Formats: sequence, structure tokens, C-alpha cells
Amino acid sequence: MTPEQVLNEFRKAGALLEGHFILSSGLHSDTFLQKALVFQDAKRTAKLCRALAKKVREEVKQSFTAIISPAVGGIVPGYEMGRQLGVPAMYVERQDGKFQLRRNFKLEKNQPVLMVEDIVSTGVSSRECIEAIRLAGGRPIAAACLIDRSGGSAKVGVKLIALATIKVPAWEENKLPAHLRNTPAVKPGSRNLV
Repeated sequence: MTPEQVLNEFRKAGALLEGHFILSSGLHSDTFLQKALVFQDAKRTAKLCRALAKKVREEVKQSFTAIISPAVGGIVPGYEMGRQLGVPAMYVERQDGKFQLRRNFKLEKNQPVLMVEDIVSTGVSSRECIEAIRLAGGRPIAAACLIDRSGGSAKVGVKLIALATIKVPAWEENKLPAHLRNTPAVKPGSRNLV
């Protein structure tokens, strides 16, 4: 699946939005990928995750026995990747501001784990998830996401495999381009909601 085909799936779902958005990272952007609109369609989600699973099989030479994703956005693609790859899928949640395994999810010591994310912008959530995997005793061997919107510049601490890598500009609030300065911003992401 090419990056343009991936973006077309987002377009068909009405999930490629234009406006003024505050991303989970706190950065501002004129483009937002509303993956929840993609994930409401199980067939579309399966199609995208099947393609990502194929890419993971081709690029990750080490075996892994679990998938862990950050809540909330990574739960659906993590589950579907677990189904596609035939391994259990778990997720981390924030407790006291930090990601950790809850709900009786457990990892064996040094258990090899694939971290699965929905969209990577700066890599903060991915790095926090990977740190939580390590703290839980797991060994993160790679990360995978549907879209890396950093253009490949986000560093997550392990190899990142993206189904599509694109460069979507994002700016700090005090460095907004002219076309965003007088446009009200909306915050459609999930971080800091709980």
C-alpha cells in the first residue's frame, strides 16, 4: 500500500481534516488526521493494518510475542495488528500522568514486544509507551504506526515502521504562520482528557 493509498483511505473516511488544530504534542497544525473516523470502519481498519502487518513481517527480523499500544488512539490498531500477526494485544494507560500496564496485563521478563501506534507526530507518546514496556519487564524490539506525520524525523527509541511517512507541518503557538494566526484552534486529540 503506497502512502497516497493510505491517505486516500483517510480521505474516504472523512478523516483528513483542514483547519487550525492543537495536536496532542501541543503543537499547532493546519492538518489533522482524525483516525477515529477511520477506525469506525472495521474493514478499512483491517485493510490498513493488514498492509502494516505485511510491512512489519518484511522489516522486523526478530520475533515478538506481544503488541502493546498507548491508550486511547493506539488501542484499535494495536488490537487489529494483534489479530493480523497472531499475537496478544495489550495497551498502556496513564495513571498519575505516566503510561503503565493495568487491567491485569502482564509481560514476562525480557518478553519481545512490538509497540503499535496510530499516528506519530513528535514521537512523545510512542517513547512514553516504549518506556512503560521496559518498566513492565518487556523488551521493545520495534514500533509500527499507520502514519508517521513527522516525515521520518520523530525518534521513538527503536526502529519505527510506518505504513505511510508524510511531512505535515506543525508549529509552536508563538510561531504560527499567518494563515493560522486569526483562526480559532480546536483540540481534537485525546491527551490530557483524563
